[in-house]
Amino acid sequence: MTPEQPRTELDARYSSALNPRPGAQDVTATDWDEAERELRAAEVFWITTVRPDGRLHVTPLIAAWHQGALYFSTGPGEQKAKNLAGNPHCALTTGRNSLSEGLDIVIEGTAERVTDPARQDEVIAAFEAQYGDHVTSPEGPFHGFGDSIRKGNDLLFAVAPGTAYGFGHDGQVFSQTRYTF
Repeated sequence: MTPEQPRTELDARYSSALNPRPGAQDVTATDWDEAERELRAAEVFWITTVRPDGRLHVTPLIAAWHQGALYFSTGPGEQKAKNLAGNPHCALTTGRNSLSEGLDIVIEGTAERVTDPARQDEVIAAFEAQYGDHVTSPEGPFHGFGDSIRKGNDLLFAVAPGTAYGFGHDGQVFSQTRYTF
């Protein structure tokens, strides 16, 4: 996957631009570079998949932003893996859970399984860089992460964004940015 600069637009309907508050008149779209920095720094993501009967399934996981896609892994018997086998459309979200600061991000796309060993190793290195001792230390909660993927015990997926959203919070000034790829 190659990095791509999306078209970026402020959605004034859901931003402070239409609800005047101090500073709101200057609200602008959040640059994609800032969104990428947040994706690289995030520790917890939430994935939403769709069950065969149409019900949603939401669960937390770790993910790594690498070369224009979010990567995550799951066991082949887990609900999200079963859901993705039938419907690869999903959303991954991350943020700070704060009304006064930060940037919440939603990535919508199609999950694609990564089976190429060279690409797997590249992505495992991205996880190790992002999560450090959580992945690399024998005491880390995700120790063995890379080996589990290499052996096929866990599946690795990539989600390149089709559309992404950034929800900015700065005091009482809010912004909603749409990124179209």
